[in-house]
Order: sequence, then structure tokens, then C-alpha cells
Amino acid sequence: MRGGNGRRGDAILRAMAAIARLDGHEWEAFRDVRLAALEDAPAAFGSTLEIERGRAEAQWRARLEGRTQFVAREGDRIVATVGCRDEDGAVELVSMWVAPEARGSGVADGLVGAVLDVARERGHGTAVLWVADGNRAAERLYERHGFARTGHAQPIDDDEPARGTEFEMRREER
Repeated sequence: MRGGNGRRGDAILRAMAAIARLDGHEWEAFRDVRLAALEDAPAAFGSTLEIERGRAEAQWRARLEGRTQFVAREGDRIVATVGCRDEDGAVELVSMWVAPEARGSGVADGLVGAVLDVARERGHGTAVLWVADGNRAAERLYERHGFARTGHAQPIDDDEPARGTEFEMRREER
């Protein structure tokens, strides 16, 4: 079951994938999925595995409190995650990751739908995100949900520009 652009499709995908918001006390789950994401796809994120492994419990808790973080579970195992936060009158989608074995299952569509639901709940008509240049699978995912490139680009990591660039995508509520 792919696609999931409509609310009904998103609800079905979320039910199948068991998508849920993490609470502040679930910082260890947040840490573990973040580290798994960095191990799997280090070029896709602005941080590094080394930096993230060095974070203390208080830092993980603070990061989780400053955002809405969703995870997708298959049984007891987390297979995907995405976060969002308010940014300049919009909701910014951050840190999307799907485990290799769950890719193509529709779980990413469900996670994007969850973030768009948050945008609507908060009264934001705009959602934005950044995608690593060359990540066509991610770009296609976001295009299915109405995101389009804005023409803005930046280094993934300001301290290490050689790590590549990312481009901005934006979606206006229809």
C-alpha cells in the first residue's frame, strides 16, 4: 500500500505501522533510533554518530522536549522516525529516517502525514524541510505530499561543507 496522500490513506498506514508520538520520558528510544539512523545514513543528517553518542541524558531529554517526535513500531521494534518543530510560522519536518527493511512499505508516508497533521493542529499552513542533495527517494516521498523545491540550498554541516549540500522543500496547505 503506497502513496498515502489522502487523510484516509495516512490513517490506514499509521494504524498498520503503529505510529506514535514519543513522550519526554522516552528519551532512550529517541536516542536509540537517532543513533541507528546515523549508523545507517550518516550523510543524510547534520550531526555525526560520534557527536550524538557523546550526548548526556539531559541533552536527549531537552532535544525531545523541544520538538514533536514520532516513531513507527513493528511490534516492539522502532523502524522509523521523524520529528517536527515550529520554525518561523511554519512546521519544519526534521530527521526523517526509515530502517532499510521498512523502506517502501508506506511507513514514511504515514510519518509525513503525522507531521502534516501537527501543522494543521497548530494552525500552520506551511511545512518546510531540507533534503540531502542526491536523495531522490526522499525527494519523491515529499513531492507525493505536495512539497516542492524552493531553490534554497545550504551545506549539510556548516563546519564540514565537504559533507555535501541539502536543499529546501516547502508545502503550502491546499
